[in-house]
Amino acid sequence: MNVSTPLYLGVDGGQSSTIAVIGNAQGEILGRGTDGPCNHVKSAAEGREKFVRVIGGCVALACQQSGLDPATVRFASACLGFSGGPADKEEILRQMLAADSMHVTTDAMIALTGATGGGPGIIVIGGTGSISFGRDEVGRIARAGGWGYIFGDEGGAFDIARQALRAALRHHEGWGAKTVLHDRLLTATGAHDINELMHLWYTEEYPRSRVATFAPMVDQAAKDGDRIAGDILSRMARQFTLLAMAVRNQLFKEGDEVPVSPIGGVWQSQILLDHFIKFLTVVEGNLVVPPRYAPSVGALLEAYKLVGLSPQLSNVPESHK
Repeated sequence: MNVSTPLYLGVDGGQSSTIAVIGNAQGEILGRGTDGPCNHVKSAAEGREKFVRVIGGCVALACQQSGLDPATVRFASACLGFSGGPADKEEILRQMLAADSMHVTTDAMIALTGATGGGPGIIVIGGTGSISFGRDEVGRIARAGGWGYIFGDEGGAFDIARQALRAALRHHEGWGAKTVLHDRLLTATGAHDINELMHLWYTEEYPRSRVATFAPMVDQAAKDGDRIAGDILSRMARQFTLLAMAVRNQLFKEGDEVPVSPIGGVWQSQILLDHFIKFLTVVEGNLVVPPRYAPSVGALLEAYKLVGLSPQLSNVPESHK
């Protein structure tokens, strides 16, 4: 490859994986690289070492796929988005990556840009936690939620699993309706009773990320006709609707046509998604649509935007559409 050709880098640094994509000035994606999660750096040397290793690894893989030398490549611009934001990462990244311009931002921003292709709209992220984020036609942004598992994260996978355990506890103590979630949680965890399981979920053995993996059990129970599980998913859909509407009301006028894209693992539940669509589209103008591109491509679009470019993308991997 002609190394004098301007190159652009987008990185999605998530809690489950990190993805880098490289594009040229014409919008052609030349290569992508993936690596493991890059955790929060904070002050720990171990966290910093992991961050540097993962970012360096996925960028090197993207370079190799693009026919570039990772040791000498220089980017005209780069955008990197992370959960937890840029505060503890930007200085490290500027030392690691050769880029004429660099923007370090949040994972919500690059997810929004990817979902809308850089245009106006709203995303509702339902992963371990939850947040809604939006941008209007003049570039104003707004958010709702994302306050963490103590004060927020309504509808996220951790919250769904937590609600399942609460329902099982009520059933166990005789003041809640019968639900198959009680026995299924015990079978899945090997706990002797639901009180023991509750205490287990307070231990380091069950971090929030592990508790969140029990959310699909609620979806399956709802599919099997369990009323309590179905009620949990309906309530979660209402919470997501409130988040999306909070952002809409900050940015858009009544009747405006606004695309809203659900993003994240909880939306694999068709029951949850169907409830959300039903609740959200009661309001005129709300359109529930799948995201156009993955967050990593959103980061690449932000890198282009940083230097005043808005090329038509090509050669986008299927997994990134």
